[in-house]
Amino acid sequence: MAYGEKGFVHIATGNKQLLRNAPSSATVITAEEIAAMGATDLDEVMETIPGVHVGRSTNTYPPVYIFRGIFSTYNPQVLMLVNGKPVTDMFTGSRGNLWGGLPLENISRIEVIRGPGSALYGADSYAGTINLVTKTAAELDGTQFGVRAGSFDTWTTWAQSGGNVGPIDVAAYVQIGATNGQNRIISQDYQSSVLDPAFGTNASLAPGSVNLGRESFDAGLDVGYEKWQMRLGVKNRFNMETGAGVSNALDPNGSNDSHRFNADLSWHDPQFTKDWSLSFDARFLDLSEEASLTIYPPGARLPTGTFTAGMIGNPSRWQRQYGLSTTAQYTGFNNHRLRIGAGHDALDLYKIRETKNFTFVGLLPTPLPSVVDVSDTSPYVLPYKRYLNYTYLQDEWTFAQDLALTAGIRYDHYSDFGATTNPRLALVWNVRHDLTAKVMYGTAFRAPSINESASVNNPVAVGNPSLQAETIETLEAGISWQPRQDTQVNLSLFTHRLTDIIRLTTNPVAATGKTYQNTGEQTGNGGELEVTWDATKTLRVSGNYAYQKNIDQATNHDAGYAPHHMLYTRADWRFTPGWQLNGQVNYVADRSRAWGDNRQQTPDYTTVDLTLRTTQAIQGWGFAASARNLFDADVREPSQNGSGITYDLPMPGRTFWLQARYSL
Repeated sequence: MAYGEKGFVHIATGNKQLLRNAPSSATVITAEEIAAMGATDLDEVMETIPGVHVGRSTNTYPPVYIFRGIFSTYNPQVLMLVNGKPVTDMFTGSRGNLWGGLPLENISRIEVIRGPGSALYGADSYAGTINLVTKTAAELDGTQFGVRAGSFDTWTTWAQSGGNVGPIDVAAYVQIGATNGQNRIISQDYQSSVLDPAFGTNASLAPGSVNLGRESFDAGLDVGYEKWQMRLGVKNRFNMETGAGVSNALDPNGSNDSHRFNADLSWHDPQFTKDWSLSFDARFLDLSEEASLTIYPPGARLPTGTFTAGMIGNPSRWQRQYGLSTTAQYTGFNNHRLRIGAGHDALDLYKIRETKNFTFVGLLPTPLPSVVDVSDTSPYVLPYKRYLNYTYLQDEWTFAQDLALTAGIRYDHYSDFGATTNPRLALVWNVRHDLTAKVMYGTAFRAPSINESASVNNPVAVGNPSLQAETIETLEAGISWQPRQDTQVNLSLFTHRLTDIIRLTTNPVAATGKTYQNTGEQTGNGGELEVTWDATKTLRVSGNYAYQKNIDQATNHDAGYAPHHMLYTRADWRFTPGWQLNGQVNYVADRSRAWGDNRQQTPDYTTVDLTLRTTQAIQGWGFAASARNLFDADVREPSQNGSGITYDLPMPGRTFWLQARYSL
């Protein structure tokens, strides 16, 4: 069974190469695989990646991609690229808090690297890197319409088309959808666990369901002409509900809107002159998030008074990012491929709006008679600009027929917190035709987010302009073994050390609140085992097992909340021509609490998914049906210590969807 170009990866070095020879721990998921497993959202794919688990944060339930046990609330340790370009929200340092899912109909392949990538990609390629490659005109080669409907009144419809207009290649895509979201119950929240008992009120809306409704609009355009390529993308979310609440208190009336527009223009000449290739890229990213939130419900009381209409806060922000870069490759030296790059980014958080019905007196919110606009007087953050200049060098040296050494280094200079330099070194040895061994070393960094470095007027979370970058140092070893023609085995082992971790820390005078500081250190080790077996020409069985253990050096205790053990198995069976049945089982176990959290471990769980689909069009039509969490397991993701959500964050039970496509 074949799944397109699964055996190749691009983001490991910036060049296409065999996955087994890549100087990194990498996984590639193709569009064919995405369809086979019945995944409709990126989160479902990420959960199948060795060493990766998808957790949740409370406000809007955004995914937290936990790579090898490394994560924090906003998940800034993972870099997301779209066609090799970052889509990072400068305020959170991640993909943005108002994520709202990412559909997969226009995704050609997903490339994932576990481990550091800052030597090539710079900031936030720290614990891992995800590259989403969109479909081109050649891949689409025609027009397709689709519709899908499922549980929780979820529906989506899309159209995509690809072809040629004279010498110009054009691919276009549009998708709209909506959902009421899953409705599992939160039995206790911060209001019921902490505030109501403390002040003798009964304001909490718990027990109550999580709130995950939203509407979505996604679109893309890819235009190619000779050496030029332009890509445009839109990702908008409307009326996005608040999950478990912005302050861990249920808020069924709150809503959020997010808007993302990305554009890039590239020129590439693979034979610019003898032994040289040359590329130029320009990128633009426009992001906005608008919120209307009830922080605590009507009737909530604090020592400063009662919030009769609820404690209301409506923070919004707008940002633009511009980037220019150039890359040259030189192959004039025997057995060397040199890659040289440089670039400049300008990041501008240019507009802030905030309205609320409270003000701070010391550390305590104090009720105001009405909602007031504080955008020009005391907003949660001021407009902020950041500039970045960088340069890097990489050498892929094949110094023997079966030995290749990849060495690279990148220098980044930020206008606000200074410079950082990150190297990488990887030795790949093709021991035999069926066995490859790797040893890899690298460092990476995470840039302080604007939230961490510049937040103001909120004494419980004050930004620190003196912050430095978080850093990580990683050593890895791996083997890729093909014991038989129909069997592939991959093993990766790692150890890492995180330093200068940015954490919210109580000030020396506790009454003055908390400030972000470079204060944490963490060590970890583990490994990932992958096996793929083509049992017959029509049956493939695959799976992976991952183990990690991370220790917070300040407490000498488990860092907490990430699973120590993960086991994923899958079978793809083409039981008759034109039809395929996929079954997958996911087991997540041993999620310890962090130091000071005395609750029992988050329960282990096992989920089973089944997907049936056509693999050949029937008079232009294709069909699919899927059952997710077939046996209705009680899946929960850990809530943070002190959140008041005692019994963790509930995930969907059994769900179903049906899908139809029509191709012209």
